[in-house]
Amino acid sequence: MKRVLSIAVVLVALITASGARADDGAGPLGLTFTARDARVGVLVPAARAGRPAGGHFCTASVVDAPHRNLIVTAAHCLGGDAGLVFVPGYRDGRAPYGEWTVRRRFLAREWVEGRDEDSDVGLAAVAPHGGEEVQDAVGGNRFVTGTATGATAVTVTGYPNTRETPVSCTARPAAHSRTQQRIACPGFSGGTSGSPWVNGDGQVVGVLGGHDQGGTSPGVSYSVVLGASAERLYREAAGACDAP
Repeated sequence: MKRVLSIAVVLVALITASGARADDGAGPLGLTFTARDARVGVLVPAARAGRPAGGHFCTASVVDAPHRNLIVTAAHCLGGDAGLVFVPGYRDGRAPYGEWTVRRRFLAREWVEGRDEDSDVGLAAVAPHGGEEVQDAVGGNRFVTGTATGATAVTVTGYPNTRETPVSCTARPAAHSRTQQRIACPGFSGGTSGSPWVNGDGQVVGVLGGHDQGGTSPGVSYSVVLGASAERLYREAAGACDAP
């Protein structure tokens, strides 16, 4: 997950706001706000189902898919064999839209075999909850590949593991390398790995992770440039049967 140089993180520009999103006129670029977005939530070990407070370790978000059951996060958030639960819209110990069990994970071969940082994107199918699919419960953003880095500003929303509410920041990404992009936003410390980068058209064009598993400073975060590998992974996940 995203690593930080200091556990004590000062959110330089943390102010209260509601639902900061690029398509809602989120305000000045590069400031971090308290956020609210039902499509974004936390990943929690299955052993902590029902008591996510203090136990969430990564961020994930719902993406549009035919079976309406997919979430996207960083690949390094989906490692191991332990069960996981996704809690969309998590806030202050509460799961307003329920808890959704991860039943199948999709990771690029390059990540599985070599932990290639350019493949640090993962998708997961979650089981229905109360007879409903997660996308029907909270909505989902489109997962889009091939977008030029910095073509538009994006809004990044995630859950630091030291907080029980999400933070959000709108800024314009810049190229770190041909395969990696970065964004300058304060307060994105450990736990924000997997945070979606959403443009003004409601498209996920990045996922916090990649270089240094998302970065070693809470003020600069990274994402894989979503290209052909990410597109193949999404097609595999979107076309798969939702059975375990």
